[in-house]
Amino acid sequence: MNARAFVVVDLGFGDAGKGTITDYLVRSRGASLVVRFNGGAQAGHNVVTGDGRHHTFSQFGSGTFVPGVRTHLAAQVVLHPSALLVENRRLESIGVPDAVERLTIAPTARVTTPYHQALGRLREVARGEGRHGTCGVGVGETVRDAISHPDDVLRAADLWTGRDALIAKLTRTRERLGPKARAELSKCDDVGAAQEEMRIFDDEGVVGRWMDFIAPLSGRPTMLAEEVGRNLPSDSTLVLEGAQGVLLDEDWGFHPHTTWSSCTTNNALTWLANQEITGPVHRVGVVRTYATRHGQGPLPSATPDLDHLDEPHNTDAGWQGRFHRGWPDPLLWRYALRATKGVDSLAVTHLDRVTKAGQWRVVSGYRGAGAETLDPSGEIRPRDPDDLPDREGLTADLLSAHAELTGLPGHHGTPPADRFVDWIEDALDVPVSITSHGPTAGDKSSRSRIAT
Repeated sequence: MNARAFVVVDLGFGDAGKGTITDYLVRSRGASLVVRFNGGAQAGHNVVTGDGRHHTFSQFGSGTFVPGVRTHLAAQVVLHPSALLVENRRLESIGVPDAVERLTIAPTARVTTPYHQALGRLREVARGEGRHGTCGVGVGETVRDAISHPDDVLRAADLWTGRDALIAKLTRTRERLGPKARAELSKCDDVGAAQEEMRIFDDEGVVGRWMDFIAPLSGRPTMLAEEVGRNLPSDSTLVLEGAQGVLLDEDWGFHPHTTWSSCTTNNALTWLANQEITGPVHRVGVVRTYATRHGQGPLPSATPDLDHLDEPHNTDAGWQGRFHRGWPDPLLWRYALRATKGVDSLAVTHLDRVTKAGQWRVVSGYRGAGAETLDPSGEIRPRDPDDLPDREGLTADLLSAHAELTGLPGHHGTPPADRFVDWIEDALDVPVSITSHGPTAGDKSSRSRIAT
């Protein structure tokens, strides 16, 4: 089937603007379907419309503001049913009455229960000062459970098997995870926060209340669908919207500050092949004009000099903790490009910030990093994905590294945003196809014919 596909991935630690770029591609390219191919409810993709509405898309695709555009959650997505319905209510309140009617879900998608969410939070509380930076919605715990108990973990299809069968599976989940939760409770110094999560396991009524809450989903059996791509008209356009960022990838990220998900283009390309979609595929790597990281983990260029840049949709509250800002780092981006086996073009967001921050600086190298951190050419040395101690060593080295900085190259008579685009094309050897000077689709421009 000869549909056209755009694959959108974040080349950083997340928060680069995948949502706003997806919204722009849907509008400008006439896409009819957005496929979410990794992650789960921890995603937070912000879209602002021209009429001033804002939504942080979590499980629905970021093209949902556009009437008629559908969302499909692929099998690799971790479904959080109750959070999905909360998000749907929010969309209804801002003028999107039919988001859930435009949603399909792969039957084998893993399902987060209240027990997975509570256990994941307990693990993070038990880590104390060594927190990993969890989002606190249970994605990692659900994946962990699915790996160790693939036949017992809840799948999307189970939500439509009938109440008795679902109660039985939920009860087994509680019995399976309860002892692990009590073991984590014993490690927690913050007893109050830990006991709050432990109450989920102690409360006999959780199963019934959760099932009642998600009942609106079970009334929509046509929501389950696997052959979504095969049924598209041949002249269709679709956008595959990634979650998190390549630098958080479960194999290539800086362990343990990673996500339980593949954040490269791999899942998307596999899905397209399985759906027998053979039309042109364009991979878009999204980057900001400055580095960011929400929560714990390395960011060698982090600096308080950029703290004045407002972040209306990213705060220091919540499970992740502080939102860090740093100077743009091509070493990290080039590492991400190697991990995801390249992209066809870049979408550069937050270009309006370059004009507001005076002299913009960029990373030229690291000092203080371990001898094994960089290869002879000065690039971050990839590690064996299966060698966790080696990956942890790289993380420790990057945590101790300090970025060496230089001024933004280019002619001083050229506008700073244009200089940045020229610099990043040269630094990454990838053309820029989309530029963004603000939050709405109207603030975006296609710079070339690459992404048409």
